[in-house]
Amino acid sequence: QAQLVESGGGLVQAGGSLRLSCAASGLTFSSLGMAWFRQAPGKEREFVAGINWRGSSRYYADSVKGRFTISRDNAKNTAYLQMNSLKPEDTAVYYCAADRNRYSSGIYSSGDEYDRWGQGTQVTVSS
Repeated sequence: QAQLVESGGGLVQAGGSLRLSCAASGLTFSSLGMAWFRQAPGKEREFVAGINWRGSSRYYADSVKGRFTISRDNAKNTAYLQMNSLKPEDTAVYYCAADRNRYSSGIYSSGDEYDRWGQGTQVTVSS
């Protein structure tokens, strides 16, 4: 069964760092683009970062550009989100997601473009 499992969330002070991991199983990870989304209480889910199947292209939401880095290790079937200089407004549940299609040429910011989702991991940034 296809599964994505996030880990690495927690409580951190503003200015601190966290690294989230997304371990994939039961899917063709190396041929799928991956993305991170987040959802804060009372707000809509928003795109954070995406990486194509090759790992050669990355795209970030303006709100995290320069602070977050998405990466992947296909040998480990794992995607990562390194989060630096965290701000209270980064507080949210973070989800990883896999692209619907193999070998996609694009990186998509719409959640509709992804059909496999993890359960989420909570990130809380205190001021």
